Amino acid sequence: MKTRTVGEVMTSEVVQARREMSYKEVARLLHGHRISGMPVVDHDDKVLGVISETDLIRRQAAHAEPEDRRRFRIPALRRSSRAAAAKARGTSAEQLMSTPAITVHPEQRVADAARVMERHHVERLPVVDEEDRLIGIATRRDLLRVFLRTDDEIRQEVIDEVLDRAMSLPPHTVIVSVRDGMVTLEGRLENRSLIPQVIQLAWRVDGVVGVMNSLTHRVDDSRPPERHPSGRIERTWIPER
Repeated sequence: MKTRTVGEVMTSEVVQARREMSYKEVARLLHGHRISGMPVVDHDDKVLGVISETDLIRRQAAHAEPEDRRRFRIPALRRSSRAAAAKARGTSAEQLMSTPAITVHPEQRVADAARVMERHHVERLPVVDEEDRLIGIATRRDLLRVFLRTDDEIRQEVIDEVLDRAMSLPPHTVIVSVRDGMVTLEGRLENRSLIPQVIQLAWRVDGVVGVMNSLTHRVDDSRPPERHPSGRIERTWIPER
């Protein structure tokens, strides 16, 4: 089963800032390209951090605060807060950027990249090669492209790649229907242990937003075998209706 990777959806032409760029140069780049953030790289194109509109606004807010108030507050700040205050007073991309940069590799699955974004509350992920050099960027919009697939496309992939190729189930054993990316699975499998496998694989199909399970089973192979009074071992099974 083929799932789309970050390398397939990322933007290859990346707007980037150099570490020595000034506040105004960064602001011009963001405004000129109509983007809200970009990676900061060194002379070897290795990602040092990410700078965003939020970083620039934070700096302006700190600069606008009255000097006497800043002098009063800074001694009481903890180390992390003092570092944030120093960053807010920076004038170069390197001083203003957020570090460390959260990056991904092009071979990672789109779903995995989406989880990284959600976990770290970021809007974009620089994509780097084996030597951590910048080769692209993946935004939330890029990752959402996989959910633009039609219900028919999703249904056919579940049938072909999950039920037929991965699980080798006989045709029509499972009936698949898809509506707005929600997959419904109906049918009767031989063993109960096959049900979670089918569900998990269906979830991995690009564009699936949920899986509704209505599958039943004939043999409950999740229970320990029952020993017959004669000594024979039997498994629990559910008769055909």
